[in-house]
Amino acid sequence: MTLKTEQLHALASTLDVATIDVATDALVSNQVDAARCVLACRDVIRAGASAMAKTLRNGGTLYYVAAGSSGLMVAADAMELGGTFGIPVAQIEILMAGGVPTTAHMPGDVEDEVDKLPVLLANVSDRDCLIAVTASGSTPYTLRAAELARAGGATVIGIANNSQALLFETSDHAIALDTPSEVLSGSTRMGAGTAQKIALNTLSTLMGVELGHVYQGLMVNLKADNLKLLARARGIVRQVTQVDEATAASALTRSGGDVKIACLLALGAQSPELARAALIRSQGHLGPAIARLHSHDTIPK
Repeated sequence: MTLKTEQLHALASTLDVATIDVATDALVSNQVDAARCVLACRDVIRAGASAMAKTLRNGGTLYYVAAGSSGLMVAADAMELGGTFGIPVAQIEILMAGGVPTTAHMPGDVEDEVDKLPVLLANVSDRDCLIAVTASGSTPYTLRAAELARAGGATVIGIANNSQALLFETSDHAIALDTPSEVLSGSTRMGAGTAQKIALNTLSTLMGVELGHVYQGLMVNLKADNLKLLARARGIVRQVTQVDEATAASALTRSGGDVKIACLLALGAQSPELARAALIRSQGHLGPAIARLHSHDTIPK
C-alpha cells in the first residue's frame, strides 16, 4: 500500500502546466487543508503537553527526535524553548539524524543510521519524554529512538502523517496528522511539515501554560538575553503591573532578569526572596502569586 504522504495529489500532474495563479492557489490551499488536520488531534496534543510539563517539573529531559525536514521542525521548536519559556538547555536534547545542519546541505542517507542512538539515549529514564516526528511514520532513525526511549521507561509522543504509522506502536501519545497528499508529490516539507510545526508549537506552548510560564497571553518566563528581549521583558512587566518604564527596569534589575519576580517586586513584594517563595507556593504560576500579594497572604510587607 502506498503511504498517503507518497500518493499523487489530484492536482500534482497539472502543477507545471497550470497558470502561475492556479499553481499558487493549489499549493497554498493544500497547506491550509493540512493545517486544519491538527484540530482532530486536540485531545492527544493536550495529553502530550501535560506529559512534557511533568517531565520538566521532575527534572527530566525532553528529547526531540527526527530526520530530514521533520528534523528541522523539531529543531526549530526545541531551540525556541529557552528564549520563550526559560527552559534550561540541560533539559532539552535534539537528536536529528546526521546532526543539525550548519549548511544548506542536508544528507538523506543518515535517516537509516541508527548505530549511535543507544549511546545517545543511554541515560533515558522514566523521568524523560521523547517527541518523535516522521512524516511517513516509518523512518528507521526515529523508530529506533522511540523503541529505545520506551524500553528505558520514557514517555513517547509520536507525530506522523500516516494513520497506520509504525511509530504509533511505541507511542504513549500518538498524534496522527491526517494530512492530504502533497501537490508536489512526496514533498513532506510542505503540507505535512506545516501540520507538524503546528502540532509541535501547540504541544510546547500548552506545556508552557501548564508550567505557569504564560500569564494573560504573555511570556512571563522568557529568557531576556538580547536587547529585543530585554525591551520585551520590560514591556511585559509594565503591562502586568501598570508601572512606569523606570519602575519596570528597576524591578528587572533587582530580580536578575526574572520577569515573574520582577512583576511581584513592582507590585510591592519586599524582596526577590519573598517573591520567589510566593512563586514556589503557587507552583510557578504568576496569577495566584499576584492574588496572594494583593490579599497580603503570601508576601509580607
